[in-house]
Amino acid sequence: MIYSNVFLLLKKKYLYEWKQYTQHTFVKKLISNRLLEEKFFNYLKQDYLFLIQFSKAWSLAVIKSDNLKEMKICANTVNGLINFEMDLHIKLCKEYGISNKELFNTEEKNKNIAYSRYVLESGYSGDFLDLITPLIPCVIGYAEIGNNIKNYKPSNLMYKTWIQTYSGEEYQKISKSVGRLFDNAVLNRLGKNFYRTRKWKSIQKKFKTAIILEIDFWEMALE
Repeated sequence: MIYSNVFLLLKKKYLYEWKQYTQHTFVKKLISNRLLEEKFFNYLKQDYLFLIQFSKAWSLAVIKSDNLKEMKICANTVNGLINFEMDLHIKLCKEYGISNKELFNTEEKNKNIAYSRYVLESGYSGDFLDLITPLIPCVIGYAEIGNNIKNYKPSNLMYKTWIQTYSGEEYQKISKSVGRLFDNAVLNRLGKNFYRTRKWKSIQKKFKTAIILEIDFWEMALE
């Protein structure tokens, strides 16, 4: 499935790192029922905190946008994160005895802080492309993971729900929209020969950094 042509170029360049991320041990254990529930809860709570910062980053993207179309896509993404993806975390945690209070009071781990603040700082100090680039591996990465494992049916209901969420039509639709946003943002700002610009080198670096931080996030969940 193609989410973005610019994304495909970046993915091809960093394919080794990308596979480490999208085919991580966490994902493999999840689909094979070998992932301990305590590790999944650890992930859910940290990811909930991450999504709060992620939503702020997409809100910042509305401000950094150059036109109404970009603003709408970014605003829709914020809505999807707050009213769809974060609700999933709250619901799953509640069903398995993790209260809202416990979830809200979870201490943010260092690898979580490193990732989310990297994205925000990139946006605060840079332009729209500086912000949107490190957001792409998370959005499209989860969509790709969901699509790759959609036919797995682990016995654990939590894991089934997680797979259904990221392989589902709603999340896939959001990811395709974000992919088109990324393509248009690069072309409109850098032109058809964007890969020859100095900015492209910066985009590549930020993309790779975000992948590595995603790998660290999985590792954090398994600790």
